Amino acid sequence: MKLQFSKHIHTKILLVLLLLASTVSVAQEDKKKELEAKRLRLQKEIRLINKLIRKNTSKTKFIVDDVQSINHKIRVKRDLIKVMNRETNLLTSQINSNIKKIGQLRNDLTKLKADYAEMIRKTYKSRSEQSRLMFLLSSESFLQAYKRVQYMKQYANYRKEQGEAIVARTQELQALNKTFSKQKKQKEALIVENRNVQKELENEKKIQNEMLASLRKDTSKYAAQVKKKQRQADEIDRQIDKIIRDAIASSNVKAGKTTTSKTYALTPEAKAIGNSFAANKGKHIWPVSEGTKVRGYGNYRDVVNPNVTRVSNGVIIATNQDETVRAVYNGEITRIFATKEGVKCVLIRHGSYFTTYFGLKTVSVKTGDTVSKKQEIGTMYTNKSTGKTELKFTVFKNTTRLNPETWLYRM
Repeated sequence: MKLQFSKHIHTKILLVLLLLASTVSVAQEDKKKELEAKRLRLQKEIRLINKLIRKNTSKTKFIVDDVQSINHKIRVKRDLIKVMNRETNLLTSQINSNIKKIGQLRNDLTKLKADYAEMIRKTYKSRSEQSRLMFLLSSESFLQAYKRVQYMKQYANYRKEQGEAIVARTQELQALNKTFSKQKKQKEALIVENRNVQKELENEKKIQNEMLASLRKDTSKYAAQVKKKQRQADEIDRQIDKIIRDAIASSNVKAGKTTTSKTYALTPEAKAIGNSFAANKGKHIWPVSEGTKVRGYGNYRDVVNPNVTRVSNGVIIATNQDETVRAVYNGEITRIFATKEGVKCVLIRHGSYFTTYFGLKTVSVKTGDTVSKKQEIGTMYTNKSTGKTELKFTVFKNTTRLNPETWLYRM
């Protein structure tokens, strides 16, 4: 009784351990897939950056733009190296785990084969039908004869089970050896790729340092370029702020409310769109189908003077020449305006939220139009001086600026 109870407890513990091992294995495989997907996205982004840099280098007159491009490329490559290191570490862990499993399986298989060989040997000794018949006829009672019949059946079944166990363990070992071999090749490929990216990164750092040295020789020219860009950005931001304030005031006049209110007066339909827009935070599509984020939202360090902090009120996305710009969600075109250089900006309202798209050459919508998610609103403008094609994307809730990076998918 005690022996049976002990076996029962042992079986339960074994099942729990197997379940835990299986759970850990599944979690590791999920993490591996996640890291692989991230690595592929970063590799795709680097290919796009390389393509954009190749197109722009011959056209650019502003070295500061080249420095920003190389800085962005270095950041993405550093992220790629981190991801590949994590992938390599995870593969190492899986390989070590599989080495232990393979050793255990080989031991199990050796023991099973030895047991099976001994069983065959004993069966061979008592193989004749006469021996089996005599074994039954020598029974002292019918009950004993019945038990001997049952014993012979159980022995035959056990022999069959042992044979099946050997086949199963052999197949498991073969599958594990294949997985092990595949993991080793994956790890070796990652290590080679990591080394290549490290070499490329070192070369790009040298180029970056040469560019920075050139800029620091003529700080007044650099300062003038930065100042000019900042004035243009500030002017765009002021126009967008005013358009949103005016739109809010107009909505409140129509609703019979005070014009000093800083929140948009919403109809039930507009409120539903706003709620839906908010519910999709982090899931919204990018405003271009192919692009790379060259500058994020918030404070960032100056490329030449790291001690100087600058501010970005939106995200800057580099993309292809003549790339289509699309609405990230359903909404209404609030306003369209252009700079004196002909660069256009579109504002779309989604309930009490606004998204803005600055950097368009052509616009295919008009003020008051209702647009749907993914609908084309225009095409990208390419700066003739720098050769760059960049979209500035911002998000507001009423008059409050929000971080667009938290609203777009995987930004």
